[in-house]
Amino acid sequence: MTGLVVCVAVLAAASAFGVLHRRRSGRVRVRGRDDGRRIGADRLGAELGERATLVQFSSAFCAPCRATRRILGEVAAVVPGVAHIEIDAEAHLDLVRELDILKTPTVLVLDADGRIVRRAAGQPRKADVVAALGEAV
Repeated sequence: MTGLVVCVAVLAAASAFGVLHRRRSGRVRVRGRDDGRRIGADRLGAELGERATLVQFSSAFCAPCRATRRILGEVAAVVPGVAHIEIDAEAHLDLVRELDILKTPTVLVLDADGRIVRRAAGQPRKADVVAALGEAV
């Protein structure tokens, strides 16, 4: 009987963790450590957008990175003055460490001056990215 109770408790804890992780993944939010941090075009290897820039950190083996690339490309094509820059996390480990990128894909929303305004770890939803751009401008 004790084994059954332990099994049910473990399944309930794992389910709760899974639901929490799924709800938080891809959410575009503000992080306190990003406050006022800037990234210039020289560090990114491409020009910043006139209004905002979507910086995506991805890796070769990451399946959600391809979907995120498509979403951010569509947003950048539709919203004027927005640029999309994709950075290979493995090739830019110094930048990954400096910006505290823990998983791929990670998307940073930069304003016109290169300040980090929002961050999403995981595949963001298109509506969340567009809403974050409205706050970046």
